[in-house]
Amino acid sequence: MHNLDKRPLGLYEKALPNKMDWKTKLESAKEAGFDFIEISVDESDGRLARLDWSQKKRDEIKELIARTGVRISSMCLSAHRRFPFGSEDEKTRERAREIMVKAIELSVDLGIRIIQLAGYDVYYEESNDRTKELFLEGLKEAVTLASRAGVILAIEIMDTQFLGTITRVMKYINELKSPWLKIYPDLGNLSQWAINPEGELELGLEHIVAIHIKDTKPGLFKCVPFGEGTVEFTKLFSKLKKLDYQGAFLIEMWADNNQSYNQKRAIKEVREARIWVEEKMKKGGL
Repeated sequence: MHNLDKRPLGLYEKALPNKMDWKTKLESAKEAGFDFIEISVDESDGRLARLDWSQKKRDEIKELIARTGVRISSMCLSAHRRFPFGSEDEKTRERAREIMVKAIELSVDLGIRIIQLAGYDVYYEESNDRTKELFLEGLKEAVTLASRAGVILAIEIMDTQFLGTITRVMKYINELKSPWLKIYPDLGNLSQWAINPEGELELGLEHIVAIHIKDTKPGLFKCVPFGEGTVEFTKLFSKLKKLDYQGAFLIEMWADNNQSYNQKRAIKEVREARIWVEEKMKKGGL
């Protein structure tokens, strides 16, 4: 049963080795002290195939969730980096829509409440006024589809300038005016692009549904060990305390899949990250 007496802390799926099956991932997250996992549907063919899981496979996952008590509460849908809404290629946009539909359907089946959208108009193509226009069109349709299913879409604060701050995302929040379109800040990305990250959090507070906790440094947005980057976590957590933010946090980190992992080592790494983050939270008053 979900514990409503504490703020939920989740773990990004990729923090655990790729070779782990879902049973082991959920059990490992639980043993390391996490409340939920964020599933990844990225641009790789292997993870895109999850959108076509059979009903039997979906039922198996739901049974594991029930057995372990660790939910899959959110989905990191970064597949749109490869198949973006803003592409000037019509077939790519059709694929983007198909991915969106299937992601919503999978979310409904697994009890996922939030789909995190990658805030790119395009990634591998050149951005221009037309790609931004097409991105908005695709986003509008995605929000319509999600609203019919009761699933929240949340735009991530990204590792590129296009939607690298809450101020930039608010343009789309204000344009679409939907309770089903929200913001999913990444403290690491936000700290690199925003002059005043604390002010950005205050600006978007009423639209924030979850927050990624990740360390970064200038020009490096991934795989920076906690404490080795430039993110001022204590200050940001202190600001969130003052704002009375009560939503979920999620630790975003990556396992080194080039190394040999056993379950014990994987659990140790993510547990140590959790303890480090929780110490910063405590210093910030959370």
